[in-house]
Amino acid sequence: MTYLKRTALALAASLFAATGALAQPYPDKPLTLVVPFPPGGSSDIVGRSVSEKLALDLGQTVVVENKAGASGAIGAAQTARSKPDGYTFMVGSIGVLAINPWLFKNLAYDPAEDFDLLTLAVRYPNVLVAHPSFPADTAEELIAYMKEHTKKTIFASNAGASDHLTTHLFWQKTGTQGIDVTYKGSGPAITDLLGGHAQVSFRNLGEVYSQIKQGQLKLLATTSEQRLPQFPDVPTLTEIGVADGVVYSWQGFAAPKGLPAEVKARLASGLVKALNDPGVTKRLNDIGLEVVAGTPDEFDALQAQELERWKAVVESGNIKTN
Repeated sequence: MTYLKRTALALAASLFAATGALAQPYPDKPLTLVVPFPPGGSSDIVGRSVSEKLALDLGQTVVVENKAGASGAIGAAQTARSKPDGYTFMVGSIGVLAINPWLFKNLAYDPAEDFDLLTLAVRYPNVLVAHPSFPADTAEELIAYMKEHTKKTIFASNAGASDHLTTHLFWQKTGTQGIDVTYKGSGPAITDLLGGHAQVSFRNLGEVYSQIKQGQLKLLATTSEQRLPQFPDVPTLTEIGVADGVVYSWQGFAAPKGLPAEVKARLASGLVKALNDPGVTKRLNDIGLEVVAGTPDEFDALQAQELERWKAVVESGNIKTN
C-alpha cells in the first residue's frame, strides 16, 4: 500500500470516528444536578425526588451535588459558568431566579440572561401564622392591630427569601408597618416564633403544618389562589381584600444558556416525565408542594413577571439583607 493510500485511509477513519462521536445520542455520560442549598431544604428535596426517575428515563446516572452559600448564588454561578451541553443543570428557587438580583450587589450571575429554563417543577403558597399569645386571631384583626400599634409587631423572616419579601409586600398593600427581624434560615425564624420571641411570620406551609395542627401556631390566612384543602375555614389574603395577595414560592430546573435545541427538549421532557411520575408527585404533594411541570416558555414568562414584581417590592420597601 502506498503512502498516499495509507494517509487517505487514516484520514477517512479519523473522519468516520469524529462523525460517529458527534452523532452519539444525548446523553452518553452521567449528568450533574446542582442544588444551590444544603441538604434537606425544598430545593434539595425536589432535586433528589426527581433525579432517580430522570436517570431511568435518560439511561444515565444523575449525580446530585449540593453547592450551598450566598443565598444560592454560589451554586447558581457555577451552573451558569458550566458548558451548555446538557450535562450540568440545577434546581433553582424563586430566590435564586427572581429575587437575588435585587438584593445583592455584584451577583456573579444574571438570572434573566445566563440560563435556559427547562420546567417550573413545583409551587407552594405561604401561610400567615402567629404565636398563640398574639392578640389577633384573623388577618383582619392583625391588620387592625398593626394600624393601631404601628411598628410594634415583630415579624420573623428568612433574610432575602420569599417569606421576607412577602412580609414587605403585605405591609405595602395593607398600609401597615411591623418590625422586620431576619434570620439566616427558616429554622431559627420558626424557633423564635414558637418561643414567642417573634409574633408573626409568613412561612412555607410544609415548614409549620404540624405546629399549626398541634396548636403551637395560629393560622391567620394563606397566599394561595384558593383556600387550602387542609384548612378550608382559613381565608386567602385576596378574600379579605389584600391587593396582590397571591404569592407562591417555587422551584424550577435550569441549565446554562445556549443548550442545543434537541438537548434542551430532551432534558425538559425527561424532567416533566419524572415530575409526573405518580410516586414522585405523591412524595412532593405530601410535603405541601404542588407539581406544575410546565413548558420552558411558561417558565420564561413566569420568571419575567416575578423579576419585575419582586424588584418593585424591594425598591418600595428599601429592603436590605444582612
